[in-house]
Amino acid sequence: MRQAGRYMPEYRRIRERHGLLEMFKTPEIAAEVTLQPIRALAVDAAIIFADILLPLEAMGLDLEFVEGEGPILRSPVRSRADAEALRIPDPEESLGYVLESLRLVRKEVDGKVPLIGFAGAPFTLAGYAIEGGGSRSFTLTKRLMYEHREAWEALMGKITEAVTAFLLKQAGAGAQAVQLFDSWVGCLSPADYRRYVQPYSRSIFRRLAQEGIPAIHFGTATGDLLPLMSAAGGDVIGADWRIWIDDAWSRAGSDRAIQGNLDPALLLAPWPVVEESAGEILERVQGRSGHIFNLGHGILPQTPVDTLRRLADFVHERTGDSHQCP
Repeated sequence: MRQAGRYMPEYRRIRERHGLLEMFKTPEIAAEVTLQPIRALAVDAAIIFADILLPLEAMGLDLEFVEGEGPILRSPVRSRADAEALRIPDPEESLGYVLESLRLVRKEVDGKVPLIGFAGAPFTLAGYAIEGGGSRSFTLTKRLMYEHREAWEALMGKITEAVTAFLLKQAGAGAQAVQLFDSWVGCLSPADYRRYVQPYSRSIFRRLAQEGIPAIHFGTATGDLLPLMSAAGGDVIGADWRIWIDDAWSRAGSDRAIQGNLDPALLLAPWPVVEESAGEILERVQGRSGHIFNLGHGILPQTPVDTLRRLADFVHERTGDSHQCP
């Protein structure tokens, strides 16, 4: 999951001096923020510091991060004409700062830990583009999806093309694996996922597979969608904390690796509670190859760094894994 953030004093010091977009778009800063958790925690991979919404800005939407509100898109997509007005960006020209951040980090971590790149999945990016920001229900998104099929297909098609190109370029810039974040797809029924979303995600994963790029497929509240997400693609399927990890693996399929699934809020609890919950996940996995111990979502800002250190050490001790680059 997202590693960098406000739980780290080092991050907060940088954030006091720079806005988020400035941090994303300054490769030296983004690289430094990416490396902070690697220095502080015994994690087994580095995750590039970026944001899933950056491709939407590159496609022509006005993106702003507002303190206390989160991301805002000032020119939401509400019609087929809006969708068709979006451009397909050249990643080197419009998102080159992310690629340069990857190159800088790869130089620092090569031979130590692998580097993971990422992008937002078509449905999640479409949801932000239509709603103009985050949403609890994604009502506007579903309405356009149901009532204006041509607009939906135009928007999803363009996002799919843009995300595919971006992920391929990330691999070329040094990412040894990539993750597709479908953070909000859990708001859909299985029937709607299969009809309106799966073809686009499948297109991305097929292209990545053709290039031999390892890929992670992530969503939240997706217990009922796991078989369909697995069918869409991904070498690794993410599971959040709303489902037992062994049940999630069964639904995703034994031919896939599984990632998850500790509740990030548990890291605010006393250590014995964290230890018990992490231990239960490992017991359910029973040492099967292909499990990536992880949180079910990103680290919360209030999380004590010491708890994260103890968690990483605990997992390595229980599994017998050493902290080294595969």
